[in-house]
Amino acid sequence: MTKRTIDIVGAIIGLVLTSPLFLIISIFYLFGDSKGPIFFKQVRVGKNGKRFYIYKFRSMIVNAEEKLKADKELYEKYLRNNYKLEPHEDPRITKLGHFLRKTSLDEIPQLINVLKGEMSLVGPRPVVQEELKEYGVKVGEFLSVKPGLTGYWQVSGRSEIGYPERVNLELYYVYNQSLLLDIKIILKTVWMVLLKKGAY
Repeated sequence: MTKRTIDIVGAIIGLVLTSPLFLIISIFYLFGDSKGPIFFKQVRVGKNGKRFYIYKFRSMIVNAEEKLKADKELYEKYLRNNYKLEPHEDPRITKLGHFLRKTSLDEIPQLINVLKGEMSLVGPRPVVQEELKEYGVKVGEFLSVKPGLTGYWQVSGRSEIGYPERVNLELYYVYNQSLLLDIKIILKTVWMVLLKKGAY
């Protein structure tokens, strides 16, 4: 089976198995501080530099980016800290969002991206435009494969590993991609999600 066939079959099975979660999680958006759209979409850079909208269950308040950029000091810290903040200091994340991120449930809608052919089940993590500078002269190599729902960086530590170490991990996959490596990454991803390691 080709990688694309595996992606299609895997995405369909994944969407069928998680369909009850779509309903349950959607209900929670009717209450508390999570009121608003169910899905969050953001422009990411895919294979060969093609832009696409990545889908997630929304884990932040509706005007998240505006609120972050309004606090210049916090935004500078966000940029210095590899485009992330500690959960306790990030004013954008809702209570439901904390749970979704910790359990990685917020990532489930990306199965739609996989089905559309914008992402693969396994590959480098899709980045926003401003992150491409971290890859320097190797940005072309990084963008030579489809981004993944999971990947070598995620199973190596995910949020615990930032740039420039992340570049080496993502490129390791690019240089060594194979069906066997994909299977190992998927199995390790399941294990890490169960243990809730590296996600916040």
